[in-house]
Amino acid sequence: MKVIHEVGTRKTAVARATLTAGAGIVRINSRLFSTLPQNMFRAKIEEALLLAGDAAKKVNIAVRVNGGGVNGQAEAIRLALAKVLAVFDKKLHTKYLEYDRVFTVADVRRKETHKPNCQGKARAKRQKSYR
Repeated sequence: MKVIHEVGTRKTAVARATLTAGAGIVRINSRLFSTLPQNMFRAKIEEALLLAGDAAKKVNIAVRVNGGGVNGQAEAIRLALAKVLAVFDKKLHTKYLEYDRVFTVADVRRKETHKPNCQGKARAKRQKSYR
């Protein structure tokens, strides 16, 4: 079996997943997935693996993630895992699409840039006074 590489992004977070033949070991930044704390972000990542079922137990996946915050990183990892598993098992692509489109298509929304003379906010304007 050949090695498969996929990328998942969310805001400024970028996750790069590498799939190899193995026994279902998932590593995130060289740490075992099972050692991550039980919280909402782990549940988000686990969702892609639970939907994959037995396909995830036949392969090892290593994910490198950087940039962004914890939520952006979790969503980038989830997207990268889903994309790499969908390439490995073609049936998973339709399964992910039926469950939620987030698993196959990256969210392209970004933070709005600050404008000049806006007191620190992206859409704030100077207050008008008619006195």
